[in-house]
Amino acid sequence: MGFSAKGARVLVTGASSGIGAGLAERLAAEGATVGICARREDRLAEVLERCRAHAPGSQMWTCDLADLGAVDRLAADVVETFGGIDLLVNNAGMPKRKHVTALDPATVDRVMHLNYTSPIRLTLALLPQMLERGSGRIVNVSSVAATLSSPGEAAYDASKAALAVFSEAMAIDLWDLGIRVLTVYPGVVDTELFTIPDNDPLPPGIDAITVDDLVDGVMTGLADDLLEVYVPAWFKDVVKHKANDTDGFIQGSVAYVRDNWTKTKAEEAQAPGTDDGPAGGRRSRPSKKGA
Repeated sequence: MGFSAKGARVLVTGASSGIGAGLAERLAAEGATVGICARREDRLAEVLERCRAHAPGSQMWTCDLADLGAVDRLAADVVETFGGIDLLVNNAGMPKRKHVTALDPATVDRVMHLNYTSPIRLTLALLPQMLERGSGRIVNVSSVAATLSSPGEAAYDASKAALAVFSEAMAIDLWDLGIRVLTVYPGVVDTELFTIPDNDPLPPGIDAITVDDLVDGVMTGLADDLLEVYVPAWFKDVVKHKANDTDGFIQGSVAYVRDNWTKTKAEEAQAPGTDDGPAGGRRSRPSKKGA
């Protein structure tokens, strides 16, 4: 039976902007009482105000989900406040788009910690009350990067792949216990995630989807009890192509990166008033696809 937001108690992480805010507001508009959490209190309060216009009982928690102690406290507070959670949306995460030669172990650990360990810990903390009722929904927001191994995003790719694989195994384990798991694979979404400092920029020419596009896909997945949703949907065909010809896919990705690197180098060499051309002595890294 598909999920209905009407009367549901929902927790959405990373809800101060972008995907999390969009999902929280849509769920509230469809009748859910929504709990939202994020680090930025001012932005979170604005989202809460919009949610309360539809669902006055909605609440917010300001917390840093990179702090595992905060994750445990959040789970306990939400259950105490709402009496339980019917739908958990694990959306909070960080990108860290870095060429692998610029990665260090500490950065990889931080990305894995927030994108994988934290949502799994929150899920396991909220799972017992779902099991006791024999019902519940869990949505884990992964990325097409998890299945397409986007170049220049190795740490991010791996963290989202771990989340996706855990989700699939969890879906099997919970199959007969009344709890359904939906894994979401967005492409590039038009949010501030792709302009965060200390991340390599996306190459030009990548078409981003809107937050509403992604929210529509998630709501359809919940209503139809799907196990996975790709947004845009055509990414699923790309994933199938990769699975059927991994060598060809990787070689095609290499060609894409080389082509974009060549264009970037040519543009830098022609740019006036810079030292980024051949005489400047600074080596540029390849551009890459992002997801």
